Amino acid sequence: MKRFGIFLLALMFAASLGGSAWAGDTLAEIKKKGVLVAGVKDSAPPFGYIDEKTREIIGYDVDFCKAIAKRLGVKLDIKAVTSATRMPQLIAGNVDLVAATMTITAERAKQIDFSYTYFLTGQKFLTKKGSVKKLADLEGKKIGTAKGSTSEQNVKKAIPSATILSFDDYASAFLALQQGKVVAVTTDESMLAGLLGKAPNKNAFEIPDLRISDEPYGLGVRKGDKALLDFVNATLLEMEKSGEAAKIFTKWFGPKTDTPLQRTFKIKAQ
Repeated sequence: MKRFGIFLLALMFAASLGGSAWAGDTLAEIKKKGVLVAGVKDSAPPFGYIDEKTREIIGYDVDFCKAIAKRLGVKLDIKAVTSATRMPQLIAGNVDLVAATMTITAERAKQIDFSYTYFLTGQKFLTKKGSVKKLADLEGKKIGTAKGSTSEQNVKKAIPSATILSFDDYASAFLALQQGKVVAVTTDESMLAGLLGKAPNKNAFEIPDLRISDEPYGLGVRKGDKALLDFVNATLLEMEKSGEAAKIFTKWFGPKTDTPLQRTFKIKAQ
């Protein structure tokens, strides 16, 4: 309720400004202050999580932000966000850019602008090994996910009879699975693989081949922030062409990582 209130206030404030303040030249402001402020998750490995040695947020999303900041010739300031706070933080002007496993949807696109797709995945489930073979096995059961996520909406549509428990983040949902409070955790396969890869008892869990949606991720900027959006999109296309985007994917999802996945997409103009 508190997060919803913050979100509503942010929207009302933006509306009171007629949208013009949020359609300003953020790109010029970033260059002027010499810092790009990016909102990234800090508990969603391998996209964004806290490195145990440096205590800094690292991950796939962070590396894309670093690449954008480098091309801008500015420093990068990472601020932690969650599924519930990422859009309010962006709309309120607390961050310039959001790189936080955010699925591009028509509803969200009414409030913010999205870059080209920089990651493509699909929503699945993380369960105790052998406990779930088909979607019917989840009917009437408790399923954990994160507040304010598309995963929350998708699973309600896919399994109406299930009881959906929404947590602050996916790490908390996974803990609930380990404690037997839910029978499954649902979100994008890449994030589930990240949770599983970091688990000390990973052999006790699995990701069944049960896909309920496609999830294209986009970087978010404020509505009407065309100069910044154009720069971000141009950077993404350049990273794909040079092979940098593929290298970042291999770094976090390659065969030698805890989260091995195949790159089945390319960044392209949409």
